[in-house]
Amino acid sequence: MVMKVYSPEFKADAVALYLSDPSHTFEGIGKDLGISRETLRNWVRAERARRGKSGAMIKSTKDVPVSEATKEELEAEIAALRAENKDLRKQNATLATERDILRKATKFFRRRDELVNRFKFIEDHHRAWGVKRLCHVLEVARSSFYKWRAGREARAARERADAALAERIRAVHAEWDGTYGRPRITAELRDAGERVNHKRVGRVMRKYGIAGLRLRRRQVTTMPEPSATPVPDLLGRDFTASMPNTKYVGDITYLPVGDGEFLYLATVIDCFSRRLVGWSIADHMRTSLVADALQAAAATRGSLAGAVFHSDHGAQYTSRQFADICAELGVRQSMGAVGTSADNALAESFNAALKRETLRGARRFDGARACRLAVFRWTTRYNTRRRHSANGQQAPIAYEQQSATLTLAA
Repeated sequence: MVMKVYSPEFKADAVALYLSDPSHTFEGIGKDLGISRETLRNWVRAERARRGKSGAMIKSTKDVPVSEATKEELEAEIAALRAENKDLRKQNATLATERDILRKATKFFRRRDELVNRFKFIEDHHRAWGVKRLCHVLEVARSSFYKWRAGREARAARERADAALAERIRAVHAEWDGTYGRPRITAELRDAGERVNHKRVGRVMRKYGIAGLRLRRRQVTTMPEPSATPVPDLLGRDFTASMPNTKYVGDITYLPVGDGEFLYLATVIDCFSRRLVGWSIADHMRTSLVADALQAAAATRGSLAGAVFHSDHGAQYTSRQFADICAELGVRQSMGAVGTSADNALAESFNAALKRETLRGARRFDGARACRLAVFRWTTRYNTRRRHSANGQQAPIAYEQQSATLTLAA
């Protein structure tokens, strides 16, 4: 089994894919997505129950006809359905409670969602929902909350001390017509016999909006776009890697849908196994498209620190926003020559295979929804089942798993 925990988005897409064509079977779709037949059946059954559909509408080409089923089998199935229904009602009640908590929390947090705000919300509402459930919904550790609550008196005392210090700072600040900043105010307070650190003075001044007079003229510097700074080619058309999570390539490709419209797919592919580690699909080509794909890859791998990401010179990859995201993730950028597709051949090859095997000779997809489902199915199957010549005819994930096993054995 490739995946043990599936996201709600994956479940929703899998159900939508199965329901999109009456000819689909649990067996076939389950194999394509790397999940068991019964798991997909349960997801579809839950979705139809949520929509209020009759259980008689559930499709199964493999089920035994009712007329041939024994009484014991029917009773067992009914008992299983009742147990499942009971669990679903319990889950719905839990979700409803969590929804109410989050609705109230949204109004409580307003513009900021700091950890302290979460603690305050738990303190104010723990009698209604309990500390355990609130900590679970707001994703904070109970030990951290109790530690925060135990320090209330200390924080209150610190607040009172800061307020008193702020008054003394204001007095010095006013005495010198607002010209004194942190160093001089600290010196004044020390000369008056107060033992205070200059860092604390600066913190309190920032907290209470007290600032000295600055006569220096601010110098505005032009921040050039990263495209003005050459990005080296760190791959040199060498699309191999000795281990996963070291070298990646990516590109944007268009997906024709409907009548003259397009969706756009951004990819992040590991050179070691040819695994599609991150991807994003949207109806635009803004920088957020490629940024979402790279951040999805970081979520899959856990970290991309030290890895190389190679792309062409598209405006999205040369933008300041993308350069900042690469720096934040610890990714080193690499780019081939302008107008040379061979310098990013691996990504180009992936795009060609995707279109060839999803469109199958058609000029366009039958709408945006059909396109998204086709891409979802193909990319999942590509990683879990589709054999790749560069991997010795193994699927990318299987190739990575075998490599990890061999490494541990060595």
